[in-house]
Amino acid sequence: MRLGTRTRKVVLVGHIVSVSAWIGIDLALGVLVLTATITADTATAATAFQAAHLIAVWPMLTASLLSLATGVTLALGTKYGLIRYWWVAVKLAINLAMTTLIYLSLRPGLYAAAEHGRRLAAGDPATQPPEQLIYPIFVAPSLLLAAVVLSVFKPWGRTSRRGDTAQPRRYLRRRRAI
Repeated sequence: MRLGTRTRKVVLVGHIVSVSAWIGIDLALGVLVLTATITADTATAATAFQAAHLIAVWPMLTASLLSLATGVTLALGTKYGLIRYWWVAVKLAINLAMTTLIYLSLRPGLYAAAEHGRRLAAGDPATQPPEQLIYPIFVAPSLLLAAVVLSVFKPWGRTSRRGDTAQPRRYLRRRRAI
Protein backbone atom coordinates (compact mmCIF):
# COMPACT_ATOMS: atom_id res chain seq x y z
CA MET A 1 0.00 0.00 0.00
CA ARG A 2 1.47 3.33 -1.05
CA LEU A 3 0.37 6.65 0.37
CA GLY A 4 -0.72 9.31 -2.08
CA THR A 5 1.41 12.43 -2.29
CA ARG A 6 -0.99 14.61 -0.34
CA THR A 7 -1.63 11.97 2.33
CA ARG A 8 2.10 11.28 2.70
CA LYS A 9 2.78 14.97 3.21
CA VAL A 10 0.05 15.28 5.85
CA VAL A 11 1.39 12.23 7.73
CA LEU A 12 4.95 13.55 7.38
CA VAL A 13 3.94 16.91 8.87
CA GLY A 14 2.25 15.05 11.74
CA HIS A 15 5.43 13.02 12.25
CA ILE A 16 7.66 16.10 12.28
CA VAL A 17 5.35 17.96 14.66
CA SER A 18 5.09 15.02 17.09
CA VAL A 19 8.87 14.51 17.14
CA SER A 20 9.41 18.25 17.60
CA ALA A 21 6.95 18.28 20.50
CA TRP A 22 8.72 15.27 22.02
CA ILE A 23 12.11 17.01 21.77
CA GLY A 24 10.65 20.21 23.25
CA ILE A 25 9.07 18.38 26.18
CA ASP A 26 12.36 16.54 26.76
CA LEU A 27 14.29 19.81 26.81
CA ALA A 28 11.76 21.44 29.15
CA LEU A 29 12.05 18.43 31.44
CA GLY A 30 15.83 18.81 31.38
CA VAL A 31 15.61 22.46 32.37
CA LEU A 32 13.23 21.69 35.24
CA VAL A 33 15.25 18.76 36.57
CA LEU A 34 18.54 20.65 36.37
CA THR A 35 16.95 23.69 38.03
CA ALA A 36 15.53 21.57 40.83
CA THR A 37 18.81 19.73 41.29
CA ILE A 38 21.15 22.73 41.20
CA THR A 39 19.18 25.35 43.11
CA ALA A 40 19.67 25.92 46.81
CA ASP A 41 16.18 27.38 47.20
CA THR A 42 13.83 24.65 48.42
CA ALA A 43 10.70 26.43 47.13
CA THR A 44 12.17 26.59 43.60
CA ALA A 45 13.24 22.95 43.77
CA ALA A 46 9.80 21.88 45.00
CA THR A 47 8.03 23.79 42.24
CA ALA A 48 10.40 22.50 39.54
CA PHE A 49 10.01 18.85 40.63
CA GLN A 50 6.22 19.14 40.71
CA ALA A 51 6.12 20.93 37.34
CA ALA A 52 8.35 18.27 35.77
CA HIS A 53 5.85 15.61 36.76
CA LEU A 54 2.94 17.62 35.35
CA ILE A 55 4.39 18.54 31.97
CA ALA A 56 6.45 15.50 31.12
CA VAL A 57 4.85 12.09 31.47
CA TRP A 58 1.55 12.15 29.60
CA PRO A 59 2.42 14.83 27.02
CA MET A 60 5.72 13.07 26.30
CA LEU A 61 4.06 9.66 26.08
CA THR A 62 1.41 11.10 23.74
CA ALA A 63 4.06 12.68 21.50
CA SER A 64 6.06 9.44 21.40
CA LEU A 65 2.99 7.36 20.49
CA LEU A 66 1.99 9.85 17.78
CA SER A 67 5.55 9.75 16.47
CA LEU A 68 5.44 5.95 16.46
CA ALA A 69 2.07 5.82 14.68
CA THR A 70 3.00 8.35 12.00
CA GLY A 71 6.43 6.81 11.55
CA VAL A 72 5.00 3.32 11.02
CA THR A 73 2.40 4.76 8.63
CA LEU A 74 5.13 6.49 6.63
CA ALA A 75 7.32 3.40 6.61
CA LEU A 76 4.55 1.12 5.41
CA GLY A 77 3.17 3.66 2.94
CA THR A 78 6.43 4.53 1.20
CA LYS A 79 9.29 2.75 -0.53
CA TYR A 80 11.32 2.56 2.68
CA GLY A 81 9.29 -0.13 4.42
CA LEU A 82 9.33 -0.88 8.12
CA ILE A 83 12.53 -2.92 8.26
CA ARG A 84 13.75 -2.76 4.66
CA TYR A 85 16.39 -0.12 5.47
CA TRP A 86 18.68 -0.06 8.49
CA TRP A 87 18.03 3.57 9.32
CA VAL A 88 14.27 2.97 9.52
CA ALA A 89 14.72 -0.14 11.66
CA VAL A 90 17.05 1.72 14.04
CA LYS A 91 14.61 4.64 14.32
CA LEU A 92 11.81 2.17 15.07
CA ALA A 93 13.93 0.52 17.77
CA ILE A 94 14.80 3.90 19.31
CA ASN A 95 11.15 4.95 19.37
CA LEU A 96 9.91 1.66 20.84
CA ALA A 97 12.63 1.61 23.50
CA MET A 98 12.11 5.23 24.49
CA THR A 99 8.32 4.95 24.58
CA THR A 100 8.60 1.90 26.81
CA LEU A 101 11.10 3.65 29.08
CA ILE A 102 8.86 6.72 29.39
CA TYR A 103 6.09 4.57 30.81
CA LEU A 104 8.11 2.06 32.83
CA SER A 105 11.00 4.18 34.11
CA LEU A 106 10.43 7.90 33.68
CA ARG A 107 6.84 7.90 34.95
CA PRO A 108 7.73 6.34 38.34
CA GLY A 109 10.84 8.53 38.60
CA LEU A 110 8.86 11.70 37.98
CA TYR A 111 6.20 10.55 40.43
CA ALA A 112 8.95 10.18 43.06
CA ALA A 113 10.28 13.62 42.10
CA ALA A 114 6.84 15.18 42.50
CA GLU A 115 6.49 13.50 45.89
CA HIS A 116 9.91 14.88 46.85
CA GLY A 117 8.73 18.32 45.71
CA ARG A 118 5.58 18.03 47.82
CA ARG A 119 7.68 17.14 50.89
CA LEU A 120 10.02 20.06 50.22
CA ALA A 121 7.05 22.41 49.88
CA ALA A 122 5.69 21.08 53.20
CA GLY A 123 9.00 21.99 54.86
CA ASP A 124 10.71 18.58 55.02
CA PRO A 125 14.20 19.26 53.63
CA ALA A 126 15.52 15.89 54.88
CA THR A 127 14.10 13.98 51.89
CA GLN A 128 16.56 12.71 49.33
CA PRO A 129 16.16 14.11 45.78
CA PRO A 130 15.64 11.48 43.08
CA GLU A 131 18.93 10.87 41.28
CA GLN A 132 17.58 8.67 38.48
CA LEU A 133 16.31 11.74 36.59
CA ILE A 134 19.75 13.04 35.60
CA TYR A 135 20.44 10.18 33.18
CA PRO A 136 17.26 10.51 31.03
CA ILE A 137 17.59 14.26 30.51
CA PHE A 138 20.86 13.74 28.66
CA VAL A 139 20.24 10.40 26.96
CA ALA A 140 16.74 11.02 25.62
CA PRO A 141 17.51 14.21 23.65
CA SER A 142 20.67 12.55 22.32
CA LEU A 143 18.69 9.56 21.04
CA LEU A 144 16.04 11.83 19.52
CA LEU A 145 18.75 13.85 17.81
CA ALA A 146 20.25 10.61 16.49
CA ALA A 147 16.83 9.66 15.05
CA VAL A 148 16.58 13.05 13.32
CA VAL A 149 20.08 12.65 11.87
CA LEU A 150 19.14 9.17 10.61
CA SER A 151 16.08 10.66 8.90
CA VAL A 152 18.15 13.26 7.12
CA PHE A 153 21.20 11.22 6.08
CA LYS A 154 19.57 7.76 5.65
CA PRO A 155 22.79 5.75 6.17
CA TRP A 156 23.64 2.05 5.91
CA GLY A 157 21.45 0.95 3.00
CA ARG A 158 19.13 -2.04 2.91
CA THR A 159 18.87 -4.62 5.65
CA SER A 160 18.87 -7.54 3.19
CA ARG A 161 18.67 -8.07 -0.53
CA ARG A 162 17.56 -11.69 -0.16
CA GLY A 163 13.86 -12.28 -0.10
CA ASP A 164 13.09 -8.77 -1.30
CA THR A 165 10.30 -9.26 -3.81
CA ALA A 166 10.08 -5.61 -4.77
CA GLN A 167 12.48 -5.41 -7.71
CA PRO A 168 13.50 -2.07 -9.15
CA ARG A 169 11.46 -0.93 -12.13
CA ARG A 170 14.62 -0.62 -14.26
CA TYR A 171 15.22 -4.33 -13.89
CA LEU A 172 11.64 -5.18 -14.86
CA ARG A 173 11.79 -2.96 -17.95
CA ARG A 174 15.06 -4.55 -19.04
CA ARG A 175 13.59 -8.02 -18.59
CA ARG A 176 10.56 -7.19 -20.74
CA ALA A 177 12.76 -5.79 -23.48
CA ILE A 178 14.73 -9.03 -23.77
